[in-house]
Amino acid sequence: MGWFEAMVLGLVQGLTEFLPISSSAHLRITAALAGWDDPGAAFTAVTQIGTELAVILYFSKKIGQILVAWFYSLYKKDWRSHPDARLGWLIIVGSMPIVILGLLFQNDIDHTFRDLRLTATMLIVFGIILLIADRVGKQERILDDLSVKHGLGFGFAQALALIPGVSRSGGTTSAGLLMGYTRAEAAEYSFLLALPAVFGSGLYKLTDIGKDGQTAQWGPTILATIIAFAVGYVVIAWLMAFIKTKSFVPFVIYRLALGVLLFVLIFAGVLDPNAGPAI
Repeated sequence: MGWFEAMVLGLVQGLTEFLPISSSAHLRITAALAGWDDPGAAFTAVTQIGTELAVILYFSKKIGQILVAWFYSLYKKDWRSHPDARLGWLIIVGSMPIVILGLLFQNDIDHTFRDLRLTATMLIVFGIILLIADRVGKQERILDDLSVKHGLGFGFAQALALIPGVSRSGGTTSAGLLMGYTRAEAAEYSFLLALPAVFGSGLYKLTDIGKDGQTAQWGPTILATIIAFAVGYVVIAWLMAFIKTKSFVPFVIYRLALGVLLFVLIFAGVLDPNAGPAI
């Protein structure tokens, strides 16, 4: 992977990580269209650390409150019912599905799930699910209403994003809307819930960077991560303002159009569904 390629993919990662359109799908598609090698699951996982650092910066006050309340809840009984302490515990609970499934399906994540036909299918299917959730969700609940059952619901939705095309933010936000949470609250919890999983995945995959001549090397990966951080912060700020007054319909239309276009390119022979080595 060259420096220009890393710059482009870092920009794509930052632009798409928080939008409900699947950053992993866009990294995969961008590389395939440009004729580059598949950047691989390791590159995706590590560059996502950059976008999650943007989450920490944007939600720093809220994250600080959660950490303080959670820490106190470990040894002070009266803190265990505090909303921020409960949120901290439920982020841990909600992270369990993706950790377990990520380990169980590690080989599929690195290989089988990166087939562009599957990516196109997930873009369309989960675009429709997002549309339904956006239309039928009651949007009455806030994060103080979060329960263990709902935390696990968010968690299993996040785990589906192990498949490129699903979208971590799209899947978890759809689950939140279907469970009655507002767009802003569902999106905020989606971003917070991603922190343990993304950092865990990124650290786990660090040893795969520069492992051989085919995988991404350290220099370009670091550059892409820095770009993803800067661009990601701007996108978070824009999205949180956008969804307070607008629906997810524009993202649904985009997902459907991209999924259909991807199928057309594949069946027309323009794109190989396994373009680039699956690494």
